[in-house]
Amino acid sequence: MQGQGNTEAFEAARPNLIGLAYRILGSRADAEDAVQDTFVKWASADPDRIDNPAAWLTTACTRRCLDMLRAAYRNRVRYVGTWLPEPIHTPVPAEADGRVELASSLTTAFLLMLERLTPKERAAYLLREIFDAPYAEVADTLGIAEPACRKLVSRAASHIDRSRIRHHTPVARQEELLAAFRTAVEQGETGPLTALLAHDVRLSADGGGKVPANRQVLQGRDVVLAFVTQALHDYWSTFDWIIADLNGGRGIVLQQDGITVAAVSFAFDAAACATDIFVVRNPDKLAALAAPAIH
Repeated sequence: MQGQGNTEAFEAARPNLIGLAYRILGSRADAEDAVQDTFVKWASADPDRIDNPAAWLTTACTRRCLDMLRAAYRNRVRYVGTWLPEPIHTPVPAEADGRVELASSLTTAFLLMLERLTPKERAAYLLREIFDAPYAEVADTLGIAEPACRKLVSRAASHIDRSRIRHHTPVARQEELLAAFRTAVEQGETGPLTALLAHDVRLSADGGGKVPANRQVLQGRDVVLAFVTQALHDYWSTFDWIIADLNGGRGIVLQQDGITVAAVSFAFDAAACATDIFVVRNPDKLAALAAPAIH
């Protein structure tokens, strides 16, 4: 496995590595950095000592991500306003598609849920439950005993199951919400949107201190509707609206003079009512939308 073959093996694994790194880090840019660091390590490794290239790459990438995640947590303490994951383009699978469960692990709500876990819980859950790695392999990746690994996965799964965020909302329902949201912003008509929002719906905006954005999370249907029909109407009514596949669901990309100024995604409960509206305005994070889709 030398030269060209070495590079080809890495490129074959790259999509999975990007998907894993993004889920761990919540940042497309950081994920690409982690994967590039993995490639540098891979290029200098002795191929005769690597029995399973895919497992080797997964282990190296995961460990690099964990190092970066610890540094990211320190930086997020100093983050201005609400921190949200970078929005990314993703294919939205059909209801009958077996990738529906996989897409649910890319939603903003799921990534924010992962933020509540310890770095090792996060990595263990993703490797085992999303990427189907054997427990023994996950344990080796994290440098822990297999029984301890099983406890990590179980503890993480219990947190995620209690949050009830891993379910699929029909695409038609998502598109109904997008249309109602736009009507409320542009025309001030809230009837259709009201029926689609949970009573305790939240609106979170991430400007990163670089552009105007609400720094406090708004909560409650009446509060959110007032903000949508007043503040967002004033700011957004002249923007170009583009329906896009974002983080495993339907979302909105807003542009002004061809420049992306906001990305909007949603979270739903089991009754298909919107529980969260996520607005990313930080221009550094919006740059990730120019990159290819993550699967």
